Amino acid sequence: MEGIGLEGDGSNGEALGKCLSGLVDDGSTESHRYYLSRRTVLEMLRDRGYAVPNTEIDLSLHEFRAIHGQSPDFDRLKLSVTHKTDSSKRQTLVVFYGPGVVKVSGIRLIAGLITSKETLTGLILIVQNHITNQALKALDLFSFKVEIFQITDLLVNITKHVLKPQHRVLTEHEKQRLLQKYSIEEKQEYDLKGSFKYMENTWKFFTILMSYMYLTFTS
Repeated sequence: MEGIGLEGDGSNGEALGKCLSGLVDDGSTESHRYYLSRRTVLEMLRDRGYAVPNTEIDLSLHEFRAIHGQSPDFDRLKLSVTHKTDSSKRQTLVVFYGPGVVKVSGIRLIAGLITSKETLTGLILIVQNHITNQALKALDLFSFKVEIFQITDLLVNITKHVLKPQHRVLTEHEKQRLLQKYSIEEKQEYDLKGSFKYMENTWKFFTILMSYMYLTFTS
């Protein structure tokens, strides 16, 4: 109907277009995904006590694309950090894997690229597809801890959500107090892990949903 509209709603398309233009991302979705996941893993490492420069975390999407382009090279995204206080966690390496299925040959290639096996105490592998059983077995050959994340799980830092409580590892004293408070025997911890796994999967689904909505809205 003519003449019906909100004051200042930009019915001619100009005002509304200017308002939303700042939210539209003209770059590639691929580079956006790498930027978001890289920032989240850097924030995670900082929270774990690793030395991560604020300049790396505060890097804007525009600056990231100026460095890595619209189709980032996986090898250039690789990064290494050292722990600030814990000498047992000397160095952790972060490796981004391509969009293909992770096979044994890919794991061997990663192993061949690691030149500091003596000082490395952890590897974070960020993948975009599933990992074959043979590749998972090949990871057991590494002498250090290997963590695997799907890139979609890192598009949003879920720890920043207002409903996500802060988590930390209990000390042995705190653990015993908790077990005593709720009359739980230590062997019952294994029964609780199923509930924790359900909660973890719920948060993972929420993270993926938020990531999908974010990328859809800004693409």
